[in-house]
Amino acid sequence: MAGYRGASSSASSAGGGGAAAAAFATRMLLLLTLLPLALAAFAFALQWRGGMRDPAGAAWPADTQRFPGMENSPLGSSSSSGGGGSYFAVSSSSSAGADCAEILGRSASSHGISLYRGWSFDSESAITPKICITGSTSAGLHQILPWLYYHKVIGVSHFFLFVEGEAAKPAVTSVLESIRGVKIIYKTKELKEKQDKSRIWNETWLGGFFYKPCNYELFVKQSLNMEMAIIMARDAGMDWIIHLDTDELIHPAGAREYSLRRLLLDVPDNVDMVIFPNYESSIERDDIKDPFTEVSMFKKNYDHLPKDTYFGLYKEATRGNPNYFLTYGNGKSAARVQDHLRPNGAHRWHNYMKTPNEIKLEEAAILHYTYTKFSDLTSRRDRCGCKPTKEDVKRCFILEFDRLAFIIASTATEEEMRNWYREHVVWTDKDTNLKLLRKGVLTRIYAPMAIIRGLKESGVFTSAVTSAKAQSKTNSANKESILPNITAGQSTLESGHVDLQATVRKILEMVDAQEEAMPPMAPPGFVELTESALL
Repeated sequence: MAGYRGASSSASSAGGGGAAAAAFATRMLLLLTLLPLALAAFAFALQWRGGMRDPAGAAWPADTQRFPGMENSPLGSSSSSGGGGSYFAVSSSSSAGADCAEILGRSASSHGISLYRGWSFDSESAITPKICITGSTSAGLHQILPWLYYHKVIGVSHFFLFVEGEAAKPAVTSVLESIRGVKIIYKTKELKEKQDKSRIWNETWLGGFFYKPCNYELFVKQSLNMEMAIIMARDAGMDWIIHLDTDELIHPAGAREYSLRRLLLDVPDNVDMVIFPNYESSIERDDIKDPFTEVSMFKKNYDHLPKDTYFGLYKEATRGNPNYFLTYGNGKSAARVQDHLRPNGAHRWHNYMKTPNEIKLEEAAILHYTYTKFSDLTSRRDRCGCKPTKEDVKRCFILEFDRLAFIIASTATEEEMRNWYREHVVWTDKDTNLKLLRKGVLTRIYAPMAIIRGLKESGVFTSAVTSAKAQSKTNSANKESILPNITAGQSTLESGHVDLQATVRKILEMVDAQEEAMPPMAPPGFVELTESALL
């Protein structure tokens, strides 16, 4: 019995200890449950009273958000001369579900965009480096003004524009000439006489493009204009010169801020030329009216894609078109202004005395808004007098898609043209678009759209037009003073034809090889890729 009681007492003691342990565990479980709830309630109470600060709210005012990537830009400073306001301010009242394009595109009148209100585009402050753009255009103000002011925003100070057609009309030139840093060069008899004496006509690198119509003629004209722009750039004290069309925007990605000036400032001193690979617009509708503010999807350049991605998705990216891009794919370039600089066609620069040291940018690009409007089909047709046959269009157009588009525009009905345009230009398959976006072949770029929308909504373009009308001092006498004063010491254009030929022969003897001018070129095709893969 004693043994039984002893065992019973021991069991009772053990049972009491287990109950105590269970009670302790219950209390701990309750404490662990209540503690997070109490902390959550405490945090909620603080937030409800406004006692907690949002880290994002500490960085920006509560009512505005700066556009991503521009927070370090000097343009983003609120201390800008002539008025306050951040570089790009958007009302923060947008819903969380709004996409980027909707946020960037809000109306200034209803949502408080204050981009560049009071901004001084005519600042004389010392800037480094000094960048100029030269181009040949026949566009109207609706295209030139957004193009011009966008590039002013990212750091371009001077523009040398060779105009004809719509761009040469007084209503357009009077506005452009009123903008500081813009020089207009007209297609005059004097210009033609000077260009007829250019050394280019005596050299071989551009010879393959002479005396051919349409795009070939334009290519030669652009090269002659670039040659004159070099002199203007040197006289104006420019550091860099870029040839650009008015359907192209520079996208200075990869810089510490969204600034072309910053991008080129970081280029090593021994670099003579910087190559910007081009991205091509990929429109999603056939009713685009204003490409710069409506297009956000672009096809990346071959140089900015892994080869296996480009190779593996080549057929899906071309969608039955002749090449990966509709038009050119070899980019554009910026050249350091220096002695003996010369054009090398519309896409590159060269030097009479040396082979330029060049680099190719890994992120920055030229955004090419090509065939973005349905009317682009007929505009190309109307400015070229070739016959719509496969053989004859080769005389007019360098690239295959331009040839096909010209034939369609010349032979098809309006409805047939519209259907062809949708099939070959417009990206209507959302599944394919999403796949190529995920793979990196297509990309969304919103910065130019945001800047140009903001400029428009802030009244910058309207102000330029009304200011020009108020001045009303443009006269034809100023046109002649725009042309550079060419002397014998300026080696690009010579007054004496005999001296010109002698100079050319002497220089050509000093150059090892005269490379042919670089025309607009398509990216490497599927056949070329296949052949290179087999090597």
